[in-house]
Amino acid sequence: MTLAPSLTELLARARADLRMGVPVVLEGAEPLLFVSAETLDDARFSDFRALSPQLVLAITARRAQTLKARAYDGDLARIIVPPDATSDWITAIADPAEDLKHPMKGPLSCQRGGDPEALRIALRLAKTARLLPSVLAAPLPGGGDFAARNGLTRLPLDGIAEHLDQNSPLHSVVHARLPMEVSEAGRLHVFRPEDGGEEHYAIEIGRPDRARPVLARLHSACFTGDLMGSLKCDCGPQLRAALAQMGSEGQGVLLYLNQEGRGIGLANKMRAYSLQDQGFDTVEANHRLGFEDDERDFRLGADILKALGFSSVRLLTNNPRKVSMMEASGIRVAERVPLKVGENPHNTAYLDTKAAKSGHLL
Repeated sequence: MTLAPSLTELLARARADLRMGVPVVLEGAEPLLFVSAETLDDARFSDFRALSPQLVLAITARRAQTLKARAYDGDLARIIVPPDATSDWITAIADPAEDLKHPMKGPLSCQRGGDPEALRIALRLAKTARLLPSVLAAPLPGGGDFAARNGLTRLPLDGIAEHLDQNSPLHSVVHARLPMEVSEAGRLHVFRPEDGGEEHYAIEIGRPDRARPVLARLHSACFTGDLMGSLKCDCGPQLRAALAQMGSEGQGVLLYLNQEGRGIGLANKMRAYSLQDQGFDTVEANHRLGFEDDERDFRLGADILKALGFSSVRLLTNNPRKVSMMEASGIRVAERVPLKVGENPHNTAYLDTKAAKSGHLL
């Protein structure tokens, strides 16, 4: 029988549960119940309190640095939840929106010793669910029975880290002709990942020769820039300039990857914008939220290019990281083609930060 969900399907179910505020069980030597701090409500916090007096709030080392919490585990901190804590206290630790109004949240006492691997997995799941990387957790003796009694998704801890490290296979769903302003010889390809994540697209201009390097652009979705004409970034102008150049040359492939906000999602990107309004730059804002500088995975682009039959590219980019990740993923970059457009008075500081802290060649 193959009716039972696979590990990939269980992980997709767990992400959906976390987004709705439903707890998930991680089963291992020491079973763990955890829930997203962002979607936690008063009722479920009370349930956690009743379940165990040993509650822990896990945050990433980036967020811990802002809060002056000790990240004894290197990449994460395990904050011991005090007896008088409320769900609002949990939210304030996870979300930096009120940091400047209420900077003193401590002193925060952090756990050390023991195995933090289950919480490390829980934080990764919160990130890939496009939630703030912070989870409330409680030890759970007899995890399987508890999960079954309460109808909760349960995940086997063994093997999850390796599974999450792997790129989810992408499958072509459909492709069709798409005449566009830049070229009437356009074709849109839709690719769907096995892990239940968002679909990604390839826009093919003309009929590029698969035996030669194709003019290509890895473009991460930017709702604000691509659709709304935001002046805070250069994404919209880059998208249109890349398509225009492909139309002018008569061929090319634009890969439109649904990795909004450098892979943190639109909601978290707006949180970062709010922090930028307080005076933090792009990288600092991401760190205060608990994210790395850039959470995107450009292996997706390499996988799509291979599926379309390409092995080498002329890459339209100012980002050396895209070049190195293409090369590491088996796509030869024959040429890096600069794409310097879209600077305006509103995004000068943003572009300066990309150059100084992210290594973009501007």
